[in-house]
Amino acid sequence: MKSRKAPAIDSLLDPGLFILRTGLGLCMLLSHGMPYLRSFEETAPGFNDLMGLGGAMTLMLVIAVEVGASLLLVLGYKSRLAAIALAITMAVAFFHVHGAEFSGEQSGELAFLYLLGFITLSITGPGRLSVDGR
Repeated sequence: MKSRKAPAIDSLLDPGLFILRTGLGLCMLLSHGMPYLRSFEETAPGFNDLMGLGGAMTLMLVIAVEVGASLLLVLGYKSRLAAIALAITMAVAFFHVHGAEFSGEQSGELAFLYLLGFITLSITGPGRLSVDGR
């Protein structure tokens, strides 16, 4: 027997996904991507080189994801792909940069929360209030 969703819940799904998608995207863009972009020259020499590409190249990849994918997510265009790229970036931040720690000076709690949100959006998609949804 199929279960039916209540109409009120159905009508709230798309606005909820819109808030989650735009909120996470804007926070990532404004709090992480743009500051890295603005401080590239100062940040690049000491940036974590986890992939053997050098700090500057690794930082360019992070900026590309945190700025580019965040913009795509806010627009709701190629949202699942953008969310997957952001989730991978946050997984690396949480597990490798922050050592999967939830407390202390190097807490990865924020990276983990972003990771959960981006995984959720990669599963659900952006909803109908998006370019993808049209």
